[in-house]
Amino acid sequence: MRAVRSFLKNLFLMLISFISIFPFYWMIVGMTNDSKDITMGKLTFGSSLWTNIANAFEKANLWRAFLNSAVLAVTITLLSLLFCSVAGYAFVIFRDRAKEILFMVLIASMMVPFATKLIPMFRMFSNMGLLNSFWAIILPAVGAPFLIFFFRQNTEAFPGDTIEAARVDGCSEYQIFARIYAPMMKSTYAAAGIFAFMASWNNYMWPLIALQSNSKFTLPLTVANLAADFNPDYGMIMVGIVMSTIPTVIVFFCLQKAFVEGMVGSVK
Repeated sequence: MRAVRSFLKNLFLMLISFISIFPFYWMIVGMTNDSKDITMGKLTFGSSLWTNIANAFEKANLWRAFLNSAVLAVTITLLSLLFCSVAGYAFVIFRDRAKEILFMVLIASMMVPFATKLIPMFRMFSNMGLLNSFWAIILPAVGAPFLIFFFRQNTEAFPGDTIEAARVDGCSEYQIFARIYAPMMKSTYAAAGIFAFMASWNNYMWPLIALQSNSKFTLPLTVANLAADFNPDYGMIMVGIVMSTIPTVIVFFCLQKAFVEGMVGSVK
């Protein structure tokens, strides 16, 4: 009976693993086939890989879109980690009633659907003259309420005695934050960095509205435009999808250990 149960368990896990991995396999295989083979459902590797890559970089200019996405993702991630960690630190270390009310407003803002913010954001950035610029994408993202909430909750577990000892030793609040708090919260920074990077890299709706020049399009916008053609080249689209997937996979696997520690509120 135990052997049967173990066999069924392993069979179930193998089935789930196959279902999870198959889309990635099909995506990589599709990158090596031409559009006709992909539409026919070919599941073996083809010989059109370099042709699809050349078309993607020459016709669709995926390299520029990749660089645009990389610049935005890295800038937003770094600025988000700075501002959101400072805000989370301040909410815990410097407590008063006004800050608690502000924090509740911040939490409430997370419940507002993003679609309801599109028109006000469009009008605001239009009046500021920032539409069709990267600043229109960066500024709304650097103060993400979820990341502030995330840092605030993890800072609750930060040892207050350490901060008090540093103050007694004559450290300023800036020195405490930079030399004590940030190094001890590296796991939290890693987890927040993954969230910020993936959210920025996969962002589609707001860049679609705010960016109007093809030269400034991000990778998701460019790939979506390829798929919207009257006669789409699916091999080229698969190249774009693989390019969109690889950076997030690399970032996650490089930081996965710190990500798990940060999610459980580890402070080291």
